[in-house]
Amino acid sequence: MSAATSASLTLDAIRACLEGAVPATIATCAPDGTPNVSLLSQVHYVDPDHVALSYQFFNKTRANILANPIAVLQLIDPPTAAQYRMELCYLRTETSGPLFESMKAKLAGIASHVGMQDVFRLLGADLYRVTAIEAVPGGAPLPAPVAQRSLLSATRRACEELRGCADLTELLDHSLCVLRRLFGVEHALILMPDAATDRLFTVAALGYDSSGVGSEVAPGEGVIGVAARERVPIRITHMTSDVAYSLTARDGAEDAGLTGGPAREIPFPGLDRPHSQLAVPILAGRRLAGVLFVESRQEMRFTYDDEDALATLAAQLGALMQALPPAEEVAPVPAACPQAGGAPVVVRHYAADDSVFVDHDYLIKGVAGAILWKLVRDHTTLGRTDFTNRELRLAPDIPLPDFAENLEARLILLQRRLAERCGVLRIEKTGRGRFRLVVTKPLLLQETS
Repeated sequence: MSAATSASLTLDAIRACLEGAVPATIATCAPDGTPNVSLLSQVHYVDPDHVALSYQFFNKTRANILANPIAVLQLIDPPTAAQYRMELCYLRTETSGPLFESMKAKLAGIASHVGMQDVFRLLGADLYRVTAIEAVPGGAPLPAPVAQRSLLSATRRACEELRGCADLTELLDHSLCVLRRLFGVEHALILMPDAATDRLFTVAALGYDSSGVGSEVAPGEGVIGVAARERVPIRITHMTSDVAYSLTARDGAEDAGLTGGPAREIPFPGLDRPHSQLAVPILAGRRLAGVLFVESRQEMRFTYDDEDALATLAAQLGALMQALPPAEEVAPVPAACPQAGGAPVVVRHYAADDSVFVDHDYLIKGVAGAILWKLVRDHTTLGRTDFTNRELRLAPDIPLPDFAENLEARLILLQRRLAERCGVLRIEKTGRGRFRLVVTKPLLLQETS
């Protein structure tokens, strides 16, 4: 392969060959000159000059590479059947970190797709420098399919539209709107971190029968948790049965008697059998501000280009979250609060985790639970209905992290959870930095240690 050939054909131009629809072939050479050719489970795009290959077990290919770092790949572009050869030079093997975790997740999907989940186990990500690329002569490639949408144009328009959002509620809701309208995404979630527990909680959802607002994901759990922990996009293009990447596999723990006391989990709203998933971290500077998650019942729905587009959208979302001004207090809008009547409703608070139950039904926990408990206490003891964001931020009994959007996120979570699950309480905004607790029945408060 000549340098001129490498300069005229770039790795970015043939990324579709690396999606895994057609296995790549690798050729290596032993020290005595004996060649070896084998199939690869995964070729992973790293950047315009590097790829990573999956290291699953020590075989002849592995032995040859350690002795002679030069390899040649043959790749096929599935839509056009065009073939390419790529010359590589082995650099190192990574056994942890973002690159390893991204390849591990994708390999789990590939293994499940071909029924080899008990065989395919990633031991390392072998990093290579691409030294040359050439098209294989012969034959006439098929016409490339027409793209359904311009992802670059969609990303530009989405970023422009999000810049006009005035607060976090509008920013979250409009993000889901542009995902559906501009990117054709049918199922999506936005999650934000709880600094006190390191878990992520759902604040906005698109396309599910149940929104799952308030459902939680632990760091390292599923594609969402891995993306959050490693601060890197995690993408699966085939249905995976690997428990590590299946969030819906947690259902039924309480029914099986595996947890003590009342159930304190909100069911995760993910698809039962997703065939494609992509989780992208939302960063505000160096801090994790959330995770954008999309999924589909269609195999290979999200490509490298989709990943780039949604990573750009997530970066814009993180920058806008960080730039949102604190909610300034303005005069509340006068409103006639309905007189609470009827039989009292029991609101029970568990101090251990700030979980709140309404008439024996679990509602919410954590910081949002602490906020609700303060609101109902002040309402029953002082007769208050109007509150400000500032007083909650300064309240010593609410374990709120320093970041401004954490309070906004908890209030959004609480407002939406009440709207979905509680008919006697609701939160209404009365102005910037102010809101009203609407109570339609008498409350009987119970504190449980």
